[in-house]
Amino acid sequence: MNEANVGTTDQLIVNMGPQHPSTHGVLRVALTLDGERVVSADPDIGYLHSSMEKIAERLDYRQYISYTDRFDYLGAMCNEWVFVRAVERLAGIEVTPRCEHIRLLMAELNRLASHLLYFGAMGIDTGATTVFLYCFRERELILDLFEWVSGQRLLYNFLRVGGLRNDLPDGWVEQCHAAMDALASRVDEYDTLLSENRIFIARTRGIGAITAEEALAYGFSGPCLRGCGVPYDLRRVDGYSLYPELDFEVCVEEGGDCLSRHMVRSRELRESIKIVRQVLARLPEGEVNVPVPRRLKVEPGEVYERIESPRGELGCYLVSDGSDKPWRMHWRAPSFYNLAPLDRLCRGHWMADMVAVIASTDIVLGDVDR
Repeated sequence: MNEANVGTTDQLIVNMGPQHPSTHGVLRVALTLDGERVVSADPDIGYLHSSMEKIAERLDYRQYISYTDRFDYLGAMCNEWVFVRAVERLAGIEVTPRCEHIRLLMAELNRLASHLLYFGAMGIDTGATTVFLYCFRERELILDLFEWVSGQRLLYNFLRVGGLRNDLPDGWVEQCHAAMDALASRVDEYDTLLSENRIFIARTRGIGAITAEEALAYGFSGPCLRGCGVPYDLRRVDGYSLYPELDFEVCVEEGGDCLSRHMVRSRELRESIKIVRQVLARLPEGEVNVPVPRRLKVEPGEVYERIESPRGELGCYLVSDGSDKPWRMHWRAPSFYNLAPLDRLCRGHWMADMVAVIASTDIVLGDVDR
């Protein structure tokens, strides 16, 4: 035996994905392994590429709203909101107070639904089945509210330039209060089942860690960035909509690892419940729509609008040439940037840690590929 080869192994390239359960969408990761240690992780994207930004140039502003749902399909209300806000800024349209309250309400309910799905998926990815079932049980309460108001449970097409498709139906507010009460009583149980589970902690603490400086350099945002100790939340930084008038905490953790990203989302569940209750308590009467021309043409110009989606900074860049269609649109997708440092997050860890790392970034591949 050649003594030079004793204790060494050949590197092996293994494909992880693109099957849906383990990679949270059609993501292929080419893993270079030394034994079971990850030497490098090369994410291969584009399986869901649909030319959605180019399609925007062929449709008028109002026709395109339903397409935005399909970017981050777990945060569709937020997608619609950032797009109509961008169009309204270009066109100089100001919505009614009731409309603004309902839009914010829908965005926070969508954050809750998204974080609940993350919580359950993170649990089942790390071997905890019960919390997955519990989170989907509570998520159904929110999807019932969305279905009641919009007719849909995932892709809503509810917001309009200048307003909403319709007002809240009778009894909806009371049902929303009941859903928040039910969810608030069960969030602690999720932490008991998962966040405080010693097996889960062992699988996430110190895994996929990144420093605040590296996170900023990669373009991290949302819970991924706040899990690195950076208190960057557009609801506070930009103070858009009614957020400056509301009482809520920007949730920050210091570890920069899978556990820290998880705990940020766990705490944000409680904060979003608090926000929803405040908005319901101050919901004004009045109209939800303002008059908008049937064929909406806006003055030539450009605008970049951004909001805090469940995954981070969601931005829409629009350029108008004076017609009723965008001359150019670009989507700033937080999942795309949160996936960028995957190789950095995984190097040196075991192959079995890959699932936890990918789950902790909470990416949506429709948001990555577009």
